[in-house]
Amino acid sequence: MANLLVVDDDDFFRSLTRETLEESGYKVDTAEDGLAAWEKIDRAPAHFDLMLLDKQMPRQDGISLLKRIKADARLKELPVVMLTGDNRQQDIIEGLAAGASYYLIKPSAEDVLLLVIKNALDEFRKKRELRELVGKHESSQSLLRRADYSFRTLAEANDLALLLADASMNPTRTVNGYAELLINAVEHGNLGITYAEKGQLIAAGRWEDEVATRLRDPRFAARFVEVTLEKTPVASIVTIADQGQGFDWQSYVEFSPERVFDLHGRGIAMSKALSFDSLEYCGNGSKVIATVRYPALQ
Repeated sequence: MANLLVVDDDDFFRSLTRETLEESGYKVDTAEDGLAAWEKIDRAPAHFDLMLLDKQMPRQDGISLLKRIKADARLKELPVVMLTGDNRQQDIIEGLAAGASYYLIKPSAEDVLLLVIKNALDEFRKKRELRELVGKHESSQSLLRRADYSFRTLAEANDLALLLADASMNPTRTVNGYAELLINAVEHGNLGITYAEKGQLIAAGRWEDEVATRLRDPRFAARFVEVTLEKTPVASIVTIADQGQGFDWQSYVEFSPERVFDLHGRGIAMSKALSFDSLEYCGNGSKVIATVRYPALQ
């Protein structure tokens, strides 16, 4: 059972949100402003699994608290969903750029709120599982200079993300970024699942089932993602090429307010901002090059 923290200075809204979430099976604590919330998470940094955060609050506002969380090594992976009345485009971009997983305008429909929370918790769990596996191959990766890989499934994508992350010499920073790019190459590239289709599949809880179905489809079964890793004296360079039709990658490399309420679509922008020193899409977007400078050279 997940532990959630609701941070809002409106007593009625805070209580109503708590009641809604507890009826859905979550354990819920509350705080009336950013400072009160910080005291709770600072005292027990591993206790909470997700935070719902208002923006305009006394003493410490939501964006200040969000930046404080993301700057703290103990807390930076905590999923934060902004739930606020501030709906201007600049407010949305500010929240996402500061590290919010999702941005919702209150009052949000109950089914939308619960779906966003479930999705954010699922994403957090998967990322945590990947991070727990990093370092398994790090000793052998120091000897590697160039390698070529070929894969086609989501499980293989996660396995390869671990290898690439170890080779980058900064695995905790890069593993989720590599996983995002490799999974995109499978689902959107080789299997042709569109952005709109993925949103519908996630909402229906059918995304992984659809991926498995298409992997068995003769139209896609022979498609592979090709990956090349090159280690130079200063950086790890990974090239990922799928066999799909490409996509409008220019729309996804930066945070977009048009997609802020969708259940997905932030992964590339987050990877570019957090995981890599350079992320370059080529041509129609079926090939991407991710570069990571070694830690000593940052």
